Amino acid sequence: MFRISEYSAMAEAKIRALDFPKDNLSGLYAPIAYGMQAGGKRLRPTLLLMAADAFGDAADKAINPAVGIEMFHNFTLLHDDVMDNSDLRRGRPTVHSKWDENTAILSGDTMLTLATKLISDVDDDILRTVINTFNDQALRVYEGQRLDMDFESKEEVALDEYIEMIKAKTGALLGGAAKIGALIGGASEADAEKMYEFGLMLGVAFQIEDDFLDTFGNADTFGKPIGGDINNNKKTFLMVKALVSGGPNAEALKAALKMAAGPTKVKTVTRIYEAMGIAEVCKAEVASYSSKALTAIKKTSLSDDRKDAFRKIIEKLIGRSK
Repeated sequence: MFRISEYSAMAEAKIRALDFPKDNLSGLYAPIAYGMQAGGKRLRPTLLLMAADAFGDAADKAINPAVGIEMFHNFTLLHDDVMDNSDLRRGRPTVHSKWDENTAILSGDTMLTLATKLISDVDDDILRTVINTFNDQALRVYEGQRLDMDFESKEEVALDEYIEMIKAKTGALLGGAAKIGALIGGASEADAEKMYEFGLMLGVAFQIEDDFLDTFGNADTFGKPIGGDINNNKKTFLMVKALVSGGPNAEALKAALKMAAGPTKVKTVTRIYEAMGIAEVCKAEVASYSSKALTAIKKTSLSDDRKDAFRKIIEKLIGRSK
């Protein structure tokens, strides 16, 4: 009980067993199956299942909402890939590049409805709370995406603005997953909110780590080309931190970001980050938000062994390679 790999495998098995309409509707549902079966860490459903078990040994009751959370997450990825014009996701062609943009948009819309149906599969006494939690966090994800898009046209972004954006875009859904799982397990309102805080802080740590890996990771394990954020001038924790630091290196970075996309630009920007010690700053921030997540878990009424399971999720994310 409480082994992360078992919850991930449980979610994966349910996802693989999803039965989508075929024949004349394969153009709508085949892209959904393709997107859902691309793998990934399955962090959100794993977190939901773990929380349900931690508070009430209720993982079996939580499996449909867990898959629903993953369905929603993958819906956002389909649309994000269209907006970002990304051709690869987890080492495979994205839905819009394999099919077309209209298919990605329509299949993504369908995933949103399917996700809502799956998440609604809970006891009536918690249905309203669960749906409200899901809808609130879905709105935060959209708000985070809008802020991320707005950042593209801003020359400089404050560090606290960036953190608020990733709390919304990445942290909110992890927080929602943890809270919904806790509610299914019978957690008190206070404990459910602590689980939300855990997921939120975990999400911030996760995103900063993801930003780090896009520059300093290994393409073979990361699942997409290294330096994509640099070539796209995407506002990441690394870029924001480097620019607000000021000084000659920040000015050199501004010049480097005007270079044409390609290996030379990636190498130049990476060397500037190295000179500024940005990698070490990233690691410190990941550790800081991980500590905040752990503090939230410690404040719950869970037994020590059940708290320890969530500590292991944090450890699994720190130092990951993909």
